[in-house]
Amino acid sequence: MTHQQPVILAEMPSLSKLYVNAAAQAARRRLLGTHDAAVLPTDSHEVRGVTVAVENLTAYQHLIGETASDVLPAGFIHAIAFPLAMSVLNRDDFPLPLLGMIHLRNSVEQRSPLVFTDVLDMTARVDNLRGHRAGTQVDVIAEVRRSGSSEVHWRGVSTYLAKGVFLPGIDKPTAQAPRGEFSAPDPTALWHLGVDTGRAYAAVSGDFNPIHLSVLSAKALGMRRSIAHGMYLASRALADVGPARGDSFTWDVEFDAPVFLPSRVALEIATDHSGSVAWKHSSFVAWNPGSGRRHFSGTVAALPAQDCG
Repeated sequence: MTHQQPVILAEMPSLSKLYVNAAAQAARRRLLGTHDAAVLPTDSHEVRGVTVAVENLTAYQHLIGETASDVLPAGFIHAIAFPLAMSVLNRDDFPLPLLGMIHLRNSVEQRSPLVFTDVLDMTARVDNLRGHRAGTQVDVIAEVRRSGSSEVHWRGVSTYLAKGVFLPGIDKPTAQAPRGEFSAPDPTALWHLGVDTGRAYAAVSGDFNPIHLSVLSAKALGMRRSIAHGMYLASRALADVGPARGDSFTWDVEFDAPVFLPSRVALEIATDHSGSVAWKHSSFVAWNPGSGRRHFSGTVAALPAQDCG
């Protein structure tokens, strides 16, 4: 895909306005049947001069279980950049519906730490439109730099599925091998998530997607109850990994099943202490302790010094 000059936005978009516009856009598409071509917009979106409110950072760290610090957690950076990423999915020339998209996986490179006093430039774009056995998937790529610098300090790739949407010209993949049978290990932690978990995370992340807020708002979008934000769960697991991740790392998460609220979630974190660099690799998996169903899993791996930027 050939990318043009970025579309410079004057300020970070409002997620609530994006969701309202997405609902109106979905209604128009149902009536008109437009924009069903399998072509992604080539423009990226950019916001410059983004600053962080220290009280918001502190509230996020407290909610997720991160140690209080000047350093911006990798999940917090995802939350800051999320409205910009969603603005690309909300374009009229984006071929998939924003509302109802399912977050399949996330891959982050934290190449070097950023702190709350840094002024940030952020870009977001979409790539790799492709088939999925249940619909069509796409990657949303966000990058964060210090203002005026070309060096990327944080890069995130989020893969979303538009379930039930099959675009012309996009082939379904051949049958994928099922993931291995999951046998729940001994948990290292047990989370008790209240019915207000989605609202609490929305307050610090700005993501007020109705599927996370209440039973009524979730049912309006076809869910039986509200569900926890995937990035809340993944970020909490990253916080539980703790110092083992180091200052620069990759963080990969694959989501299997939603966590309906209220809920209990069992978690196991395993850290590899072998090799020349202590604590260089950790893995985590979370599941429903009642049914044994896996919710998500992932890895955190320290980046070699020469890759840290």
